[in-house]
Amino acid sequence: MLMTTLMCGAMSVVMFSVYRSFRREVHGLGHWAAGLLLLVCSSLLFGTREVLPPALSLIAANAVLVAGIGLSMLGTEKFYGLAPSRRAYFLILVLSIAGSSWWLLVHPDFSARVAVFSLLVFLFYARQVQLVWHHGERHFSSFFFGALMLLQAVVVLARGVSAVLHGGASVNLTVTGTPAGIYLAVANFMALLLTVGFMTVATRRLQQILERRSTHDPLTQVLNRRGFGDAYAREIGNLRRRRLPLTLLSIDLDYFKSINDRYGHAVGDQVLAHVATVIKGALRESDCVARFGGEEFVVLMPDMPVHNALGVAERIRALLRESSHAGLPSCTVSIGVACQASVVEGLEELLSRADAALYLAKERGRDRIELDAAALTADRTMCAAGIGTVR
Repeated sequence: MLMTTLMCGAMSVVMFSVYRSFRREVHGLGHWAAGLLLLVCSSLLFGTREVLPPALSLIAANAVLVAGIGLSMLGTEKFYGLAPSRRAYFLILVLSIAGSSWWLLVHPDFSARVAVFSLLVFLFYARQVQLVWHHGERHFSSFFFGALMLLQAVVVLARGVSAVLHGGASVNLTVTGTPAGIYLAVANFMALLLTVGFMTVATRRLQQILERRSTHDPLTQVLNRRGFGDAYAREIGNLRRRRLPLTLLSIDLDYFKSINDRYGHAVGDQVLAHVATVIKGALRESDCVARFGGEEFVVLMPDMPVHNALGVAERIRALLRESSHAGLPSCTVSIGVACQASVVEGLEELLSRADAALYLAKERGRDRIELDAAALTADRTMCAAGIGTVR
């Protein structure tokens, strides 16, 4: 128990450190850190029986223990984006204090006290099993955490049932015996394993967040250059295997500098986010959009012949020209369209041809769409080679 207490204290420090660094990205870490700290306090209170009145020490230790376990439940709820069940938490805490006081001071009954305590704590663990089952990612980290939580719930419930069926002697942890020894060993071990399990799912969540940060633009939440390069690599592989056309749009906002100069960069950022939202709304799920810096966006459309891509480009241009959002200034875009010329052509070459068409749109008055000179030829060549059918 001493080693478990020390380890819980150390894990609380680790969890709190992670919470300080990633509180906005991963929720619930603070509750788990506080819960572990309460488990340490409960162990210390349990050890004060020789100094304080035993009844007071036991009631306080049990109350703090239930509070700590309940905080882990609240933390798990926050982790999965749910509102913490504070009413249920405080209700269970009050019932545990009332039950401990009643069956310790008014009507001493160790079996009843253990049974009620076990049932109430079981509710906390069972709730977390439910959370992992319904909201957890289908990944090893969630399976690991959920299995540990289920095992702990079963162990706690088994102790309560044993107290009811076989009396208090079978679950008295202060009496040396096989059942008590097994329960103590499992309980102490699980206190640490559950923390490790939660850290596993939290680390998985943090990994996903960091990966998204590395592939997405933080302002517009669309892909950045790196993410777009990864998407292109996947689609060019599909093009080689499935023989489908691949079209690219190069989109640039017209006179965006004047928007920044007139309304300020904060409004300019809102305009960029709005433009990204409009572009995404005009695309299919299989298409992807990226911000290449400044006011330039690039759209990749697999299985999209050129004439269909022109229709999408026109829809984007019309939506942005005709709509504004939340009082934002309206804006127009110039768009260049290019089609993958062959399976050996690289991304830079495709981007270069789309940019050339974009610059042509700028030169011819902006707020228009221009097609790369080789796009139709490329589209016909790809189709003739069996890479897609014009629809």
